[in-house]
Amino acid sequence: MKENQHLQPIPEQTVQAIKAGIREVKEVVMPYAVALTPQERQELPKMGEKSTAFVGKAFELAKENPQLCPAFLNMEDFQTDMTDSFGLIGAKTDAVQLTEMLSDLEMLAGSEAFQHSLGFYNYVKLLAHQDVPQARAVYEELKKRFPHGKRTKSDSGKL
Repeated sequence: MKENQHLQPIPEQTVQAIKAGIREVKEVVMPYAVALTPQERQELPKMGEKSTAFVGKAFELAKENPQLCPAFLNMEDFQTDMTDSFGLIGAKTDAVQLTEMLSDLEMLAGSEAFQHSLGFYNYVKLLAHQDVPQARAVYEELKKRFPHGKRTKSDSGKL
């Protein structure tokens, strides 16, 4: 078994503080939130790294040259959309970094807990084969919950 890397327990109060902070951020964002359908997400033109500079320059030039703006272009809406979009880029980056940190922590701790469980399960299975008292009952209880994949013909004869 690999050496355990997740050695420092995360205190329950820390986990609760993380959850509370995330709830607080969600509450702050909620009044502005929109729910796009998958089709809407697919159909919307996307602003990426390169187009950010284009949008900024287009806004600047439209503001300096109002006589060139089409009648349908609302500069206040343009300003709001651009400012919010640019402002949210950093917040989204922070959120992605947080999500990745939490995901990595959860994955490592979960993987190691699963490895510990497998070690115990396989040892109890061995003891059950050797008719060690209480091992059969523990093995049977764990066997009910063991996350089996598809069984192959070679697995069918195994305990």
